[in-house]
Amino acid sequence: MEHSKNILIISDMPGYGKMGMAGMLPILSNMGHSIYNLPTALVSNNFDYGKFSVLDTTQYMRETIQVWQTLGFQFDCITTGFLASADQVDLLRDFIDSQRKEDFLVITDPIMGDGGKLYNGSTRETVENMSRFAGVADVVVPNLTEAEFLTGVYEGQETLTAGEARQVLDGLLSLGPKSAVITSGRETETGRHVVWGFDAKTGEYFTVPYRFIKAHFPGTGDIFTSLLTGKLLEGRTLPQAVKKAVDLLERLIFMEQDVAERNNGIRIEKYLSVLTE
Repeated sequence: MEHSKNILIISDMPGYGKMGMAGMLPILSNMGHSIYNLPTALVSNNFDYGKFSVLDTTQYMRETIQVWQTLGFQFDCITTGFLASADQVDLLRDFIDSQRKEDFLVITDPIMGDGGKLYNGSTRETVENMSRFAGVADVVVPNLTEAEFLTGVYEGQETLTAGEARQVLDGLLSLGPKSAVITSGRETETGRHVVWGFDAKTGEYFTVPYRFIKAHFPGTGDIFTSLLTGKLLEGRTLPQAVKKAVDLLERLIFMEQDVAERNNGIRIEKYLSVLTE
């Protein structure tokens, strides 16, 4: 790949399931990039199964970053997902700042909740941690629930008017990221399912509609973030990258919607050829 980048994925790694780091690695690798990883937690499986085990890896992260800095490892792009603690937030803020250079790209998905409520295990402290961390991002990509908790407005509301969506976007931008994208939104006026965004490069707000398919798969946010990252690194504008990511994710969900076992996530490897179109 002519424009191959060194990408570091910082997120949780499940042992069973295509979400978190396991959902992102094959997509970005298949796009031709060199992929590296720093797990924030080792997770036995998706929480939707009801039983799970989680290993916090903060000490491993701290020691790994020290070694990498000694060896002079550099990355062109960093994506972040689930963060387990305030200590990880502080550690990663400093590490990302040390990596800054021209054309460096940071994409942050503040994974905390969905469907109008926080995930099991996420708390107000989690919200505070992610609010502090959002400022490191070039693009922050919360879903609607996460955006509402981060900004403290319309919490639990599942639809927004155009004015309310802009207010939430402005609230996200006040946390410090350059651009913001709110996934899985729904317009009050039209009922359309949409992605709302603000592009710092043009100073413009934008809306990208998508077809809603009633089939829940864990890890779709991770897939979206991977596709968005890849398309931005190809040189697309933020609205263009969002549109392409939405279209591809919609195709994946449509092709998998009749699968009986959805808790494991979308079978990404089966559809890698689709994602390169």
